[in-house]
Amino acid sequence: MTLLERCLGRLASELADYSPEMLFDLKKEASEALATAKANVDWIDRALDLRYSHIAAQQRLAADKDTGTVTFTDSDIRVSVELPKKVEWDQAQLSRIVERIRAAGKDPVEFVEVTYRISETRYNAWPASLRTSFDAARTLKTGKPIFRLSSPGDET
Repeated sequence: MTLLERCLGRLASELADYSPEMLFDLKKEASEALATAKANVDWIDRALDLRYSHIAAQQRLAADKDTGTVTFTDSDIRVSVELPKKVEWDQAQLSRIVERIRAAGKDPVEFVEVTYRISETRYNAWPASLRTSFDAARTLKTGKPIFRLSSPGDET
């Protein structure tokens, strides 16, 4: 039984009392198990793609759709294959279209959703006097903390 298996089900507060070396070993073992699991999922997904992608493509063609979910059976197994739609818009072209709409005397907001963004790198490079005028529109949110443990001599 591995160290990780022995610790499964324990409260996080109990693990927090473990030595740094033990936490390091647990984190390393869990990360390796996750990497292996992800590799296995990718491998199986590739096999599923090889087996079912042509059937799904035929089903979508028959339904006259390029994307979306199709469902069929193989033996006693129900197979659903989703091909998500991912739309990207050319920002420069959209900007020109918005200007043409505005020049024609219409409100582009009726047709186009406009989102403003500022690169954090650029924002941080601005002089304080410029940043101040934007500060009221800026909200900083944080994500989940990521902990990386290493032992002396580790390259990673």
